[in-house]
Amino acid sequence: MIKNVHGSTVDLLGEAIVAGRYGVGGAMPSEPQLCEQLGVSRTVIRESVKSLVAKGLIVTGPKVGTRVLSEDQWNWFDPDVITWQARAGLTPEFLRDLQDLRHVVEPAAVRLAALRATDGDIVAIEAAFAGMKHAVEEGGDYVTFDLRFHQGLLRAAHNRMLMQMSKALGALLRTSFEISTVKKDGPAGSLGQHRAVLDAVIAHDPMMAERSVLKLINDAHRDIELVLGSRRRLPRLSRPASRLKAH
Repeated sequence: MIKNVHGSTVDLLGEAIVAGRYGVGGAMPSEPQLCEQLGVSRTVIRESVKSLVAKGLIVTGPKVGTRVLSEDQWNWFDPDVITWQARAGLTPEFLRDLQDLRHVVEPAAVRLAALRATDGDIVAIEAAFAGMKHAVEEGGDYVTFDLRFHQGLLRAAHNRMLMQMSKALGALLRTSFEISTVKKDGPAGSLGQHRAVLDAVIAHDPMMAERSVLKLINDAHRDIELVLGSRRRLPRLSRPASRLKAH
């Protein structure tokens, strides 16, 4: 989807802030400077600044001007903020925060899914699993189907808060899945674990569903720590999802 001038300007400024081009506590360039640098009107700059304030990246005031806030004040549940961080480069702190969040949210969500999943929910999760299996066996886009699998579980919980959270979690989860594909035979090795989660949801067994998804999360955590320890280059989410080669 092509963004309008306002959306593109928010993206440019947001990415610059997240990438550290404007220091925390430092002043942003003035309106006239930004207009000249970006080739847009003052109205566009003012609306873009309002958007960045709403995302927690900056603060404005008559005496302080427009200043960059620290990372702990950014809205990490805003998909734009996550996307900008992914483009700027993943950090060990970001990845560990992701794993903590998964440990808190996913087991509880999957318990609810096991209690509340409809036939339609299960069909959608089955289709995602079939896509993962095909990518492992024949080659293809494993990460996208893995993401659909986990988002399908969140939707199957039938909780409006979790459904909203799934939009932001999508970008976070893709981070983890991209790293898992770096590990040799990582996707193939996790297929059985995904199947166990799905089977527990189909059986409406919340305790088994929670145990199964915790095993998946713990294995993903181990994979991430191995990649971080090896100092291998982390994936960039601005690129298309990695594709597996056929076995």
